[in-house]
Amino acid sequence: MEKNVVAFTVEFTTHNGGDESEKGIAAIVHVESEAATLSEFQTQSEPPKPEAVTVPDGGFVAWRTVVGAWLVMLSTFGYVFAFGVQEDYYVRFYLANHTPSSIGWIASFQLTMPFLLAPISGKLFDDGGFHALEICGGLLFTFSVFMLSLAKPGQYYQIFLAQGVGMGVGLGLTFLPTLGIVVHHFKNKRGLASGIVLSGSSTGATIFPIMFNHLIPKLGFGGTIRATAAIIPPCLVVGNLLMRTRLPSRRNRPAGPSVNVKAFFAEAEYIWAILGLFFSALGVYFPIIYIQLFSVQHKVDNTLAFYSVAMMNVSGGFVRILANHLGDLCGPFNVQLTCSICCGAVIWAMLGIHNGASLVVISILYGAFSGAWISLGFACIASMARSPAEVGARSGIALAFMSLGVLVSSPIQGALLGHTFTWINAVAFSTTLMFAGAACCATARTLLARRKKTWRV
Repeated sequence: MEKNVVAFTVEFTTHNGGDESEKGIAAIVHVESEAATLSEFQTQSEPPKPEAVTVPDGGFVAWRTVVGAWLVMLSTFGYVFAFGVQEDYYVRFYLANHTPSSIGWIASFQLTMPFLLAPISGKLFDDGGFHALEICGGLLFTFSVFMLSLAKPGQYYQIFLAQGVGMGVGLGLTFLPTLGIVVHHFKNKRGLASGIVLSGSSTGATIFPIMFNHLIPKLGFGGTIRATAAIIPPCLVVGNLLMRTRLPSRRNRPAGPSVNVKAFFAEAEYIWAILGLFFSALGVYFPIIYIQLFSVQHKVDNTLAFYSVAMMNVSGGFVRILANHLGDLCGPFNVQLTCSICCGAVIWAMLGIHNGASLVVISILYGAFSGAWISLGFACIASMARSPAEVGARSGIALAFMSLGVLVSSPIQGALLGHTFTWINAVAFSTTLMFAGAACCATARTLLARRKKTWRV
């Protein structure tokens, strides 16, 4: 039977922050079918009318993809967020011949890569390289973790290369695609789905610190790293099998409107938002990295001190889901501004930790507010886009600037601590930067609300 080619135009509508509807790109779909099935498309002599294609906003494949992304986040970002336990061990034992500032570079470099590589991984993701990024990044991350287990005591360069560079680059390749895949399957529930995916990192950062603290007295550093790393490959394999892309790659779409990147920097609200992310990034990771070391040095019960990072991440996991859902309802800037102020206040309150009860309260509160702040950064920048085509470019630029703050944060805090561990210097620095970030966020929020003529931003 002779084959025919039918062409019809599809227009879809995307929602920005749940408040505004903006036209998506138009896609020309060429369907090859048997002549007998042409009636399915109801072809007429005149050009066909556009048919609406909507994001499913749920369904089996969508939620299966969320589960797969959750597993990837658990085994990658969850492992990285457990660095607070390793920081304590490096400073007191494994790298005792190095300063807290030099050890801080390991954590900073590792946490910088997901944001610094965001423009590259984002472009490859848009071009259809989702599974290639996940596989390459997952293999590099897994290999680097096992190489970390071979690092010798006092050998700083071995740990930096494996944990800072290798694991950091692997995470940089997988992070944005794992979070971005949600866009393929959700629209109105995008914030909720993103919050669930990000909660995977909190779950991993709860499991791995507990394992590390319990296993290292029995297995030593290398054996403990290998034991914890055994969880990573199964999670990555199952996660990749569950996740599915849905939208066509950029090269298979018709050319859309060009994005004028220079115009972003003519918007005062965008500049203030970037400054807010940069300043906050200088302070927000301080308790995550240093709270266990602080607790041990202040004679808090070791059992509770060893659970401080886990407690922080447990509360962060629950609140990330809630915060993203609130961002859908009330606007991401409104929620993030509140979290920025609270983070600064709780960092200052760290100085009041003197027993188990105070440690538990600070850990839970900071885990909640910082988890919400971290998960809402992308949503805030995306909400500033004037069209869907701008989301990737705006987010990539903002995350790249934010990565500079992440890169230098821990080394600066370590230098402020010094060999004598003068905690008030580092605490005051981090608190001040969080409040400065909140002030910038408030300015950006006010300008954006004025432009959009709504308080829900």
